[in-house]
Amino acid sequence: MTAAPEAVDLAVAAAEAASAKFATDIVALDVSEPLAITEVFVLCSAANDRQVRAIVDAIEERLHGMGAKPLRREGETEGRWVLLDFGDIVVHVQLAEERIH
Repeated sequence: MTAAPEAVDLAVAAAEAASAKFATDIVALDVSEPLAITEVFVLCSAANDRQVRAIVDAIEERLHGMGAKPLRREGETEGRWVLLDFGDIVVHVQLAEERIH
């Protein structure tokens, strides 16, 4: 099974928005077969907590323009690892040092 075209479009848009805010190590993983809860994970890294917030804001703005709104948003208070759950895709924005572990 492969991710639905709509999920792929959202994942590409999220990756592009992250890249525009200088995210690093951007990866999109098709998890549609092993997971029933979502289709694509998008992971990216940031140098500091301010950049994490900027990336998260850019992704939300871009996907909102496509009609997608996050169902859940976690980790924002600490700013080290923010998870955005859009249903079809889940985005993880992490500090680079957190992602190593």
